[in-house]
Amino acid sequence: MSELYPLIFTPILKQYLWGGRNLEKLGRVIPPNIKVAESWEISSHADGMTLVSNGHFAGKNLSELLTILGVDLVGTRNLWALERGIFPHLVKLLDAEDNLSIQVHPDDDYAREHVSDTELGKSEMWVVLDAKPEAAVIFGFSEELTTETFQGLIEKGTLERSLNYIKVKPGDHLCVPPGTLHAILKGVLLAEIQQNSNTTFRVYDWGRTDDHGRARELHIAKALDVINFQQVNEQLPKAKIIDKNERFQRELLCVSPYFTVERLTFYQNFEYFGECDGSSLEIWGVVYGCAEIEGLLMDQVGFTLLPAGLGKFSLKSKANSQLLRVYTS
Repeated sequence: MSELYPLIFTPILKQYLWGGRNLEKLGRVIPPNIKVAESWEISSHADGMTLVSNGHFAGKNLSELLTILGVDLVGTRNLWALERGIFPHLVKLLDAEDNLSIQVHPDDDYAREHVSDTELGKSEMWVVLDAKPEAAVIFGFSEELTTETFQGLIEKGTLERSLNYIKVKPGDHLCVPPGTLHAILKGVLLAEIQQNSNTTFRVYDWGRTDDHGRARELHIAKALDVINFQQVNEQLPKAKIIDKNERFQRELLCVSPYFTVERLTFYQNFEYFGECDGSSLEIWGVVYGCAEIEGLLMDQVGFTLLPAGLGKFSLKSKANSQLLRVYTS
């Protein structure tokens, strides 16, 4: 369709008690005297719908675009999204100035039955953009546990001892499927690619309270329904190199039923040619450096959505730039 073009959006800033002001380093404008935990970059979730900020679709949100463009927006591999009227993905930046809660996300079936007909499960993946020395995440368990043992650890306040801690540094990535008990710990700044969901079941929140002395709600019973207790002592995955030469390197970071994420590192000024052939939308994000897609300049750290029906496109990248590519395989 001739009206299709690379779409950029106005981010939505989210204030949670674990946030900080580090997203300013990535160009996000944060009002004085507040802490921001997340920047929702591309989202059509009811809890935060980003608006297109360029071209003739400016001012429209993704739900409206899904109605207007249909399969030309999401592609034939995402026909289920059209049937349910849900845009499939959500892209965000997270600033963990403090620990996030220890939590778990459900899969699609559980979310649909126990949350709402319009909510998806939450498969997600992380790319670490910055991390303080000794920064870490929690991913699964350090020992095999039963449901009963797990409940006992929560009651005794000793759950932390049985969790799997993984140190992280800039450039690391993790794929986090539904059912994974996890937490991003303080000192980590990352990009997150996920299903279009905002459902989180907390099991532990470090004893924190808000400004009014109230603790955040926990969801132990639902968490126990979905936790995968088989994830024990897992470590950081290694990226799979798909293509490499003196000009650029292309790596596969994560493959899930919901999205595939690649990382492209350009060693020289380079023009990359791609095609949105109608099968899947693509989301491109600049992690470091800058690039230009079909005349649209993208600086660090920015994301653009290429509609599935866009057709052939070119990406001009500056030397020493790194980009993420997201699509449905």
